[in-house]
Amino acid sequence: MASAIPKTMKAVFVEKTGGPEVLQYREDYPVPEPKENEVLVKNNFSGINYIDTYFRTGLYPSPKPEVLGREAAGTIASVGSSTSSSAPSFSPGDRVVWMHNSSYAEYSAVPTEKVLKIPDGVTDEQAAGGLLMGMTALSIIRESYAVKKGDTVLLHAAAGGVGLLLCQLLRKVGAYVIGTAGGPEKGALAKENGADVVIDYRAEKDWLGKVKELTKGEGVDVVFDSVGKDTWEGSLEAVKRKGSMIFFGNASGPVPPFPVAYVLPQPFRQSSENIKLMRMSVMAYVVTRAEFEHYGNEFFKALKEGLNIKIHKVYPLKDTAQCHIVRPRGKKDDG
Repeated sequence: MASAIPKTMKAVFVEKTGGPEVLQYREDYPVPEPKENEVLVKNNFSGINYIDTYFRTGLYPSPKPEVLGREAAGTIASVGSSTSSSAPSFSPGDRVVWMHNSSYAEYSAVPTEKVLKIPDGVTDEQAAGGLLMGMTALSIIRESYAVKKGDTVLLHAAAGGVGLLLCQLLRKVGAYVIGTAGGPEKGALAKENGADVVIDYRAEKDWLGKVKELTKGEGVDVVFDSVGKDTWEGSLEAVKRKGSMIFFGNASGPVPPFPVAYVLPQPFRQSSENIKLMRMSVMAYVVTRAEFEHYGNEFFKALKEGLNIKIHKVYPLKDTAQCHIVRPRGKKDDG
């Protein structure tokens, strides 16, 4: 028999933008009611991602007050009415993972389109700790730039959450991975996960020069850059003729506006190089239910084949602000 659903719950929310201090913890936050084609999920684990800090600081605008968080794993507590015969079907007690809004809470109302049943052999911790990152990494190497065996890849923040997953996935594809990371420990971690070479940008100030040296001046087939402001200019310089530049994060701040002509001749390039440029978002790759299921199933398959989700630490919900102080991805990785 299903447990009674309370009227109030524990939750972490923000009423205004700012630093970690704006995160508020309450134990009497109203439990949401699922609307049509929604389910109410009792969350066991909520994931923390860099994108949470973007909404907290206002880099990404969103209505306030707001319960933060974009993914969680738990069990179905109740099911709203369905207006579509094609809508995914769930029952109370189903073990699920989801990707939407408001996961820093005991309960979340989630559209059924953004919920997946967790298969046997996958833990709640793995699911909540890796769904968004896993879908991001998979869509980057499948669609943003279809990585092939023998491609040379420059991967910034190779010891971060998505970075470690990309290292593993790129190794499996057979790409040559040049990673960057801050410090020898992170460099060693990236190499353990599949990077062929790691440049410590704290010790090697001219990381671009090192990339040139490693590629004999040719540059790389693709750059995957989640750092943004501090690396974007060098990243563009590192791309070879007819190569690709994929931005997918703003860890150091957003890339500033620049004219398209900026990707034309530079000192590292002898002529116009026909570089392809993208600022990807995983959300644009999982708009439809078919897309969401595709990348969700790819993620579960990768987990069963050995993809490792590095969980840094699990915090009580009341200590969520501490996660944002220690590192924005504190529940998941060592990035």
